Amino acid sequence: MTRSRPFKSSVFIGVSLDGFIARADGDLEWLTSRGEASGDDLGYNAFIGDIDTVVMGRGTYEPALTYDPWPHEGLHVAVLSGTLPIGADPRVTVHRDLDDLVRALEERGTKSVYVDGGQVIRTFLRAGLIDELTITTVPVLIGTGLPLFGAVGGDVPLVHVRTKVFDAGVVQTTYAVDRP
Repeated sequence: MTRSRPFKSSVFIGVSLDGFIARADGDLEWLTSRGEASGDDLGYNAFIGDIDTVVMGRGTYEPALTYDPWPHEGLHVAVLSGTLPIGADPRVTVHRDLDDLVRALEERGTKSVYVDGGQVIRTFLRAGLIDELTITTVPVLIGTGLPLFGAVGGDVPLVHVRTKVFDAGVVQTTYAVDRP
């Protein structure tokens, strides 16, 4: 299903070569240490410069609470969660379901959304709400963890946009979602 909406939704995420976005306990050291080894921000600052809203789930939001400074300063942050208390953090707006979230983004005049976190990415893919995916693959096999992809409700045809190779063997590929 594809939804009509006035905003663009993009994914910018790192994965292990075997397709995991984090270890089972949420640990990202395997990713952050290799990103630092590349000596580059891997295009993140250019990407985030065009974003006005970040959408994530509770599993991505809670680890972000430990970052100092808050990584989304100056951006509207929406958390899609059925359990996070509404109003618990003045920096975020909690939405209980996707329809409510999309309606709120439209009412805000949102133009460009950064969709972050495996579950939320899959939810947006199933709803036809992703326009572009930038996947940065680091050369490590972690064997088990939290997968980027899983059930997405059917085939999602993609069109290759570009691939960049960074130091330390990091490969970043961007795809556009091919919609009829």
